[in-house]
Amino acid sequence: MSLFRRGFGRVTAREAAERTGHHPAGGAGGAVLLDVRETQKWRAGHAPGALHMPLSVLTAGAPLPREAQGRPLIVICRSGNRSRQAVGLLAARGADAVDVAGGMRDWVRAGLPVVDDRGEDGTIA
Repeated sequence: MSLFRRGFGRVTAREAAERTGHHPAGGAGGAVLLDVRETQKWRAGHAPGALHMPLSVLTAGAPLPREAQGRPLIVICRSGNRSRQAVGLLAARGADAVDVAGGMRDWVRAGLPVVDDRGEDGTIA
């Protein structure tokens, strides 16, 4: 059974953290956090363990990373606009996906971890 309804659902940053195992209090895990921002923004700061697939690559029809295939997806960007577009593309492919309302901005506001491409404290531009 799916963690999500198919379609264009949204979750909060805290719900995303719980469903992907990022929440300090633990959570069900099992879902993949897919960051669709472009590479420069990803390198500056992203959730630890998130997979990176820029929206431009997804739009070009590239397959999902192997680790994301067949799993529920929680899609995130900086503010929630690109992730919403990505969820539409993924749903059309039959993927089980929702996006994070407020994106990485709300992730940071919720006090959730952010690392850069070296694994050090990251920032969200």
